[in-house]
Amino acid sequence: MRLTTKGRFAVTAMIDLALRQHTGPVTLAGIADRQRISLSYLEQLFGKLRRNHLVASVRGPGGGYCLAKPMTQVSVADIIQAVDETLDATQCGGKGDCHDDHPCMTHNLWTSLNHKMFDYLRSVSLQDLVDQQKNNAACIAAISEESPARRPIRRIPVAVSA
Repeated sequence: MRLTTKGRFAVTAMIDLALRQHTGPVTLAGIADRQRISLSYLEQLFGKLRRNHLVASVRGPGGGYCLAKPMTQVSVADIIQAVDETLDATQCGGKGDCHDDHPCMTHNLWTSLNHKMFDYLRSVSLQDLVDQQKNNAACIAAISEESPARRPIRRIPVAVSA
C-alpha cells in the first residue's frame, strides 16, 4: 500500500496552482520548474484533472490553468481519484479472492483501512493545504528574521583590571 508519484505530483501541482491562480492562469511550465516535475507528465495529469472538472484551461497568450471549483470544494481524495490513483491496502484489489478465491483472514482489516484512508483524504481540502503552505512560509520568514545571522551583534563592554 502506497501512494505513487502520480498522486503525490497531482496534489503538489494543485497546491502550486491554487497558491498562484490569483494572478491569472498558471502555466504548466511554471509548475514544472517550481516543483521539478516533468512537463509532459504534468500535461498528462492536468488532462485528467480537466476531464474531472477540477481545473479549467485557458488558451492563448497568457493562458494556462486555473481551478474549476473553489478550493474548499476540492478534497485530496478528489485529486487522487481524478488521476486514476488507487490506494488499496488489500492484496486482492478489494475483490476478496486473496486466499484461494476466498477472503484472507485480514481482508476486512485492510478493507477497513482503505475506507479510513479515503475518509481522511476526503476531509482534507485543497484550501487546508494552501493555508498550511502559507502558514509554513510565514513561519520560515519569521524564523529567518530572528536568525543569528540577521540579528545585530550586541557588544557588551568588559572592564579590564590591571
